[in-house]
Amino acid sequence: MNFTNSSQTKILIVEDDLYMQAILKEFLSATYEIVISQDGMEALAFMQSGNVPDLIISDLNTPKLNGLELITQVKVSDFFKSIPIIILSGEDSSEKRIKCLDSGADDFIVKPFNPAELEARIRVVLRRIVN
Repeated sequence: MNFTNSSQTKILIVEDDLYMQAILKEFLSATYEIVISQDGMEALAFMQSGNVPDLIISDLNTPKLNGLELITQVKVSDFFKSIPIIILSGEDSSEKRIKCLDSGADDFIVKPFNPAELEARIRVVLRRIVN
């Protein structure tokens, strides 16, 4: 996949908070194709039905299947394990960050965050996977 044309880059956002969904969509949809899932189960079902995003941004605390469980499910799958994952969380716990990163997350961002910083981190993660 060619990431130089970011308008074709699909980001799956896993977030149950409607306000946060709106913020993420507002800031990222000008540059990326955005798909929103309410929780990890919905995100997995979306991917298993043939939709493979270029990047997943997931809240850590979503119902049904949380961010950490989603990382585990994605990373054990032969089809999805190469998809990079950025975790968003209102929890600023070093232990949680380490657990997510050790489980396969590519980045961990604490809420509230600067949307421009999130976009920069997305570019860094996507740059890493094409090199």
